[in-house]
Amino acid sequence: MQKQWQIRGLDIELTTAKPWIMGVLNVTPDSFSDGGCYRELNSAAKQALLMQKQGAQIIDIGGESTKPGAQIISEQEELARVIPVIKAIRKCSKVYLSIDTTKSSVARAAIEAGADIINDISGLEQDSHMLQVALDNPQVAIVVMHRQGLSKYMQDAPTYNHVVADVASYLQARYLALTKAGIAANRLCFDPGIGFGKTLQHNLALIKHLEKLRVNNCPLLLGLSRKSMFGHCLSHGATEPDNEMKLNLREAPTAALTGYTAQNGADIIRVHDVQLNQKVLRGMSLIQPS
Repeated sequence: MQKQWQIRGLDIELTTAKPWIMGVLNVTPDSFSDGGCYRELNSAAKQALLMQKQGAQIIDIGGESTKPGAQIISEQEELARVIPVIKAIRKCSKVYLSIDTTKSSVARAAIEAGADIINDISGLEQDSHMLQVALDNPQVAIVVMHRQGLSKYMQDAPTYNHVVADVASYLQARYLALTKAGIAANRLCFDPGIGFGKTLQHNLALIKHLEKLRVNNCPLLLGLSRKSMFGHCLSHGATEPDNEMKLNLREAPTAALTGYTAQNGADIIRVHDVQLNQKVLRGMSLIQPS
């Protein structure tokens, strides 16, 4: 089934037979995976171009960590981290750029610097002015994510009546609210927010029932890369090794779920290791029905 997503005023056809990859570029000191790796402008721009070369259609740039327990940083600090990077990438590449933020001022400045997509983990709810930024920039696409609680507290005690139904209901409600406010439906993409206010069992239930999470004919985005859920599943109660070794151990299950979700409804897959996951998608394409 084809899904249409409008970016830069152009209608992009997405299909689950050939999902897009969104490459993660964290320009932070404290993100759970690559915090500190790309704080320097040159290293961040080089990484973005490398991910594009490896097959990422979108580069998602974040200047504030949203891991469980993360502290909110100031608007000035977030702007200082992301805007120079966006400008540097835009000077040498036409790749689609996404700004991962909940702050309307950061989103507005990022769009002015060359960003094409607002990726808001709060579903455009944390900042009351974010909707106006979206309305003022009709050429910009929007990713609407589900999150239960602020990042600092979201993993304290996530609770649902029926997680799949509850998340699906939230995403549908945001679709109705945003389109009623004047956002064109074909600008919207939805993300169930794996790991954002969910237990391991919640995450697994959502992954198993992706099609129940689809909102009308809008694209569905999945962010599974290097999540702590892999550590819970694979460590069998043992403590995971620290840092780089831990993240390497999570790459194989990330790639496995990239293949699974690509077959079961994901249109865009957000990952850190673009090259590995692109190889998985190319392999999966060999067995897709002609």
